[in-house]
Amino acid sequence: MPDLEIVAQSLARNVKRLRQERGYSLDALAARAGVSRGMIIQIEQARTNPSIGTVVRIADAVGISIANLLDYADSPQVRLVPADRAVPLWSTPGGSYGTLQAGTEAPGPLELWSWRLMPGEGHDSDSHPPGSAELIRVDAGELTLVVEGQEYRVPAGTTASFDAHVPHGYHNAGAVPAEMTLAIAVPPPR
Repeated sequence: MPDLEIVAQSLARNVKRLRQERGYSLDALAARAGVSRGMIIQIEQARTNPSIGTVVRIADAVGISIANLLDYADSPQVRLVPADRAVPLWSTPGGSYGTLQAGTEAPGPLELWSWRLMPGEGHDSDSHPPGSAELIRVDAGELTLVVEGQEYRVPAGTTASFDAHVPHGYHNAGAVPAEMTLAIAVPPPR
């Protein structure tokens, strides 16, 4: 697992670089991302460990995948991400987690995740930009996928896809851990 200080420094460097490349002031990026100006300042100075929701909103606001926003390595033509370099971005004391495995930018941000949800746990996601889509393959257990308040049972071996520009969440109402692979595609910024 990468050192959290390295991840914080990479996030700080990349947010500041991307904000400046796009010509956004601190206030403009804060408004686009729906976070406070103070939060952007703290992130750019590596003085905070922002929530996954905040990181997602900033990535969406600058039109880049979370993988590239948190990237702390050079990006060759073929990028290999060993298991110990995947970035755990969400976890609970009960053992649930979401780990960003890899991402790319062409044609827009595309991310690949590994998730484990322990029995009785879940995670609700903010809406992604219009045109976003998610693919989920349940590898073990059963996922309760919630999209716009409607629940869908997704058993092991089943793949679900949906437009992710609406509120959605992942929950485990079963008695065993639910494990899934999740891909998120976000359109490029306009």
